Amino acid sequence: MRNTARWAATLGLTAATVCGSLTGSALAAPAAAPTSLYAPSAFVLTVGHGENAATVNAARAVTLNCAPTPSGTHPAAALACAELRAAGGDLDALAGPGDAVCTRQYDPVVVTVDGVWQGKRVSFERAFSNECVKNAARSSLFAF
Repeated sequence: MRNTARWAATLGLTAATVCGSLTGSALAAPAAAPTSLYAPSAFVLTVGHGENAATVNAARAVTLNCAPTPSGTHPAAALACAELRAAGGDLDALAGPGDAVCTRQYDPVVVTVDGVWQGKRVSFERAFSNECVKNAARSSLFAF
C-alpha cells in the first residue's frame, strides 16, 4: 500500500508540474498554438532510506522543470538542468561516483526520478550505500 501511495503522489506531482495550473477560463478557451518549441522536461525526484524504492517511504521529494527554463523546488534547478543537458539526459552517467571520500558505513539511500525528458517518459532508481556516497555523485541532480 505504501508503494501505491508513493506512485500516486509521484504521478500527481508530475502531472501538476507538466500541466501547470488550469483555471476554469483556460479549460473553456479553444486550443491555442503551442507557446514553446521545447518538449516537456519535468521530474519528481524522491529520496528515502532503504535498499529499493518498493520498500521505502520517500523522506523528501522535489520537482524539477528543465524546459523551457529551469524551475521547481529542487535547490539547484539551473545547475541540475545544465548537467542533464550536458549528459543528454543520461541519469546513469550523472549518478556515477564522484571523488569525495566517504566512510564504508552501510545505510542505503534510494533516489528515484520519474517524469519526462524532452518528451520521453523517464523512470530511474538508484541505491547508494549511504548519504555521503549519494551526495558525492557527479551531479547536483541528486543533492536535495
